[in-house]
Amino acid sequence: MVPIVRQPTPDGRPWTVDLYSDALRTGRGPLFLRRTDGWLLPLDVERWCARADAVDLEVLARCEGAVLDVGCGPGRLVAELAARGRRALGIDVSEAAVAHTVRLGGQALHRSVFEPVPGEGRWGTVLLADGNVGIGGDPVALLDRLGQLLAPGGLLIAETAPVDVDERVHVHVTDGRGAVGAPFPWARLGTPALLRHAHSAGWSTVDQWTSGGRSFAALRTRRTKRIAEPANSAAVISSQRAR
Repeated sequence: MVPIVRQPTPDGRPWTVDLYSDALRTGRGPLFLRRTDGWLLPLDVERWCARADAVDLEVLARCEGAVLDVGCGPGRLVAELAARGRRALGIDVSEAAVAHTVRLGGQALHRSVFEPVPGEGRWGTVLLADGNVGIGGDPVALLDRLGQLLAPGGLLIAETAPVDVDERVHVHVTDGRGAVGAPFPWARLGTPALLRHAHSAGWSTVDQWTSGGRSFAALRTRRTKRIAEPANSAAVISSQRAR
C-alpha cells in the first residue's frame, strides 16, 4: 500500500498535521516521532490526554508564580493549575491541543514559543514537559527564548530524556502504519546535556530528580536581565517590545 503523506500546513507547523490532531481528539495512539533512520520514539498520547498524575503533581508543586506551559498539548497541566486557582497559560502550535486545553478549563493560545507571548519577561515559571526541550531542534536558542519570557530569577522546569543523550535530528509524526507528517527539527536531551547547555548560557541549577521513570531538571535564570532596557522602556508595552 502506498504510504499516506499528510501535507504540511501553509505556515509549515508540523504539529498541526491530522495525525496528531486525530490522536488528541480520540485520546489514544499509537503515535511516534520517526527519525530519518527509521528509529521510533513513542508518544504517550494516553497519558497526555488523561488527568495530571502523581508525577505531574510533584512538578506542579514546585512551580512559582504565574506558570507558562510551553507545548502544553491537550492541557492536563494547565487545567490542573487552573483548578487549583493558579494563574497559568498554555501555548501550542496545534489548534486541536489548544481547543482540548480550553475544554478542560485551562487557558491556552495557538502559537509558537518563538512568537510574541503575553507577559514576556514576567512569568514566574516556564514548564517544558513531555520532552518539549526538543522544540525547534536547537536547545541553546530555546533556552535563550525562555530566558526572555521568564522574570529575572524565574524558574524553568524541564522534563528530559531518561538517558544521557544530546542529539539534533529531523523527525516526523507517524502512526506506525504508513501515514506520516512533514519533517521538522527536534532535539533529545538527557539531564546532563541540558545542564551543560544551560550553564554555558548563564542558568543555574536548582534541582534534578527522577520520578515514575521520568527525569526532570529545574533551572533558574539570572537575577537581572543581561541587557539593560532603555530608560524610557516603561512607556513601551510588552507586546511592542516582543515584536
